[in-house]
Parts: sequence; structure tokens; C-alpha cells
Amino acid sequence: MGQKVHPRGFRLGVSTEWQTKWFNEKNYSEWLLEDEEIRELIKSKYYNAGVSEIHVERPDENHVIVNVKTARPGVIIGRKASEITKLRNELQGKFNRQFVINIEEVKTPETDAQLVAENIATRIERRTSYKRAMKRAISDAMKSGAKGIKIMVAGRLGGAEISRREWYLKGRLPLQTLKAAVDYGTAIAQTKYGTIGIKVWIYKGDVEI
Repeated sequence: MGQKVHPRGFRLGVSTEWQTKWFNEKNYSEWLLEDEEIRELIKSKYYNAGVSEIHVERPDENHVIVNVKTARPGVIIGRKASEITKLRNELQGKFNRQFVINIEEVKTPETDAQLVAENIATRIERRTSYKRAMKRAISDAMKSGAKGIKIMVAGRLGGAEISRREWYLKGRLPLQTLKAAVDYGTAIAQTKYGTIGIKVWIYKGDVEI
């Protein structure tokens, strides 16, 4: 039976880094749940902004630094920084801490696994053929410099009676190599036949260990 491991968790400390940078034994469970709430709030509020990753740092008990990686920073910042100010005030009011929000632009969203997965999910929800959406994403990723990409979709594909799984792979994808920088992302498409899960692996090359 095949054993699978999360590509990010497998490479932590080698070719990937933690998305949360703090450790506190006293408040561990409380802060962990808080981090999830922060991520869910930002992700749901700015889903259309193409949010890839949300990193959380806590220098002390009263301050939280949130680093948001997004394909469309202007959507989160807003005109004259009005939107980001509104978000900061909302987070401070909800969690009763001082927040600093940093926005980082994702230069090539075509090679960001999370954004690719969400893009495919959006296309499927708009009734585009899942095969066409997958092939388009693979083509764009390879043109943008990816060394390899694998996309898997699962569910009632095309409205079929029985759910099934299909995948496409192009290029190399060394999942067992620690020095290989493999980006991984997932998304869910809500269709009238049910949900369709999308998983994306993108190989960007090796890093020096």
C-alpha cells in the first residue's frame, strides 16, 4: 500500500520553511487556533486577490506580524491603503492584539501551486472542461519556468454517475528528493454535481542544502 507524505512537511527545514514563526508553551493551543482563524478570515475575505500563503510571526504576546503573499496586492491594499487599514482594524478588534500586515506580490502565479489549483477550481465552477483547464494550467506553468508539474482532479468529473480520479504529469517531479523544491497546493470546486478536489504539484528545481 502506498504511503504518502505532504511535500511541504517532508521538506521543512531543508528546501521549505515554516508558515508560522513562533513558539510559546503557555499559549500554544490558543495561538495555534488564532493563527487558523486569521488565515481563514483573510483567505475568505480576499479569495479573489489570489492569496497564496499567509505567514504569521509573534514577537511577543501583544503583537502579530502577518505576511501575505498574493498575486493581486492592489486588491488587499486598496485605494490609498484603505482596504488594508480596514483589515488591520478588523483583526485588532477581533483578537485584541496589535497587527502589522505586510503584502508581498507573487511574481509568477503560473508557477504557484496553490494559485494554479484555485484557478482550475474557478474554471471548473464556470463550466469549463476540466481537461481543458488542466492542460491550460500545465502549459502556462511550463512556459513560466517550471521544471515539472502534476495536476490531479477527483470527483464526479463531467457530471458522471461514479466519481473517479484523473491526472496529468509533464516534466520531472522528484517527490522523494529533499533538495527538490516542490510546491504543493489544493482547492475544491463546487459544482451542481458535487465537489471536485484539485491537487497540484510543481517542481521548480533543486536548492543547495
